Amino acid sequence: MATKKTKIDYTARDFDSIKLELLQYCKRYYPDTYRDFGEASFGSMTLDMVAYVGDMLSYYLDYQANEMFLDTATEEENVDKISKYLGHKKDTLLGSSTGTADFYVIIPANNLGLGPAEEEMPILSAGASVLSSGGAAYTVVNDIRFDDATNEVVPARIGADGIPTKYAIKASGEIVSGRVVTSKVATGGYEKYKKIKLPSQAVEILSVVDSAGHEYYEVDYLSQNVVYKDVSNRAYAAGTGNATTVMRPFTAVRRFAVETIGNGTFLQFGHGSDSELTQASVVEPSNLVMNMHARNYSTNQSFDPSKLLSTDKFGIAPSDTVLTVKYRVASSNSNAAVGSIKTVDSSRLVFKNPASMSTVAMSEIKSSLEVSNSSPILGSISTPDIEETKRRAQDSFATQSRAVTKQDLESLCYSMPSKYGAIKRCKTSTTTCKKRRNLEIYVLSEDNTGKLITATDTLKQNLKIWLSDRRMMNDAIEIKDAKVVNYGIDFSIMVDPNSNKHQVLNLAFETLKAAVSQPLYIGEPLYISDIYSILNGVTGVVDTRSVKISNKTGTGYSSTSVNMNSILSSDGLTIETPLNVALEIKHPSSDIVGSVS
Repeated sequence: MATKKTKIDYTARDFDSIKLELLQYCKRYYPDTYRDFGEASFGSMTLDMVAYVGDMLSYYLDYQANEMFLDTATEEENVDKISKYLGHKKDTLLGSSTGTADFYVIIPANNLGLGPAEEEMPILSAGASVLSSGGAAYTVVNDIRFDDATNEVVPARIGADGIPTKYAIKASGEIVSGRVVTSKVATGGYEKYKKIKLPSQAVEILSVVDSAGHEYYEVDYLSQNVVYKDVSNRAYAAGTGNATTVMRPFTAVRRFAVETIGNGTFLQFGHGSDSELTQASVVEPSNLVMNMHARNYSTNQSFDPSKLLSTDKFGIAPSDTVLTVKYRVASSNSNAAVGSIKTVDSSRLVFKNPASMSTVAMSEIKSSLEVSNSSPILGSISTPDIEETKRRAQDSFATQSRAVTKQDLESLCYSMPSKYGAIKRCKTSTTTCKKRRNLEIYVLSEDNTGKLITATDTLKQNLKIWLSDRRMMNDAIEIKDAKVVNYGIDFSIMVDPNSNKHQVLNLAFETLKAAVSQPLYIGEPLYISDIYSILNGVTGVVDTRSVKISNKTGTGYSSTSVNMNSILSSDGLTIETPLNVALEIKHPSSDIVGSVS
């Protein structure tokens, strides 16, 4: 007996199409069993319920399939997870801003009145906190020495005899946005791959110490078991130009990796054993021996200097202790304009010989401490959106922390830890000079309103150091400032006669404003055809008559001006942006103008 084959249309995936297929299926195969398919009948209700379930299953099937791939994922958490598998380490939501601040103290004159008393010149310890006029906090990165011979010194008080009695000393140092806080976290019992959430979102982990005094070290990945520590240089002598500290490899048997999930910062530990503690703390690569038994041949073995232990436990996890975590918390708006940092919130001045000074003298010097910034404090204040995260993850997967191609360099620029500042836009190109084969990296940062601005020298210097050990040996890199060109859009649309013209025009304005709110990448062309597509997709718009792009200059705009017609493509549909230029709409509310014709 032949088997009856039922024809099923698998393209029906939504409620209406599933219900229609079910209705036709019943009429085709059960014509005599049930005939009442009216809208109020029991049969119609049954079909509605089955179509409802089928629609939901179809939706979640599509959702799960889309969220499994980076290109089609739409949920931020899923994009972050896939990006992590590709080697892209998500930074904190609130980035860091870095820059230089100027500190001033008033020091009594020496016995001759020919300069400040050197024995009373203090040192401002790292970790001091200063505030901007907007309330954002900043932390001093390194000790600031007021006894440095390069500091600027001017008379501050003049006696009746015309001889200075006090001098003002100006010393500069690097500051980074955020406030240093300390939290104590109980770990509880032993747990494999223990993950601990910090009370606040952290930008940078400064130290982690348990109640027994054991220090835990931060690593990029738990499989990395070697860190580099600063060791005092015994051969150092003042005036020799020798380094005060040297770097030594150190086996970090207690270590952790930092993960950012949503709005939380987590410390991820391994599940190592105490047998690792018997190994020497200073690693000697020559002592790393690969034992290969019962083999009469050898293969090409790769050597990773960040993995010098035989264990695979990923470090010792803390248990039954209390971790003292010292970390930096960022401000909501970490960028600051020139002269906006004016308040010293907390500080610690250290004197060379406090025993020889009176309490009143030290108190006067401490109370005279002031701060200001002669250059803007810049970094990244906005969170990369989903599309930008996808792009960075794809570049990071190909880069593997090494800069071989131009795209690798750009990916490394974006992945620089936020504690050093953040680059908003970058572009790599080969220099046009025939005598040199340098690579040029054009960079831009963003101001306190989220608009593109020239990066500070401190930020560029940090970027140069960050790239130094990741670039190819024969690559010479120059970091340059890109230019910002502000543009405006003037469009004209035709509206459906049955629609309200003002409502449609306002909807078109808001839709276009949302689409072009983010600045373009350096050298990225502006496709006018995309603007036509965006406007034509607005409900009530019959057609887009015209779109004109203009250069915005003057007060409140970038000083760089470009004749848009000179860089317009021959078909009039593309603005061909120069290699070192980024296009941006500075004031969308006024720079986008529309009309109805």
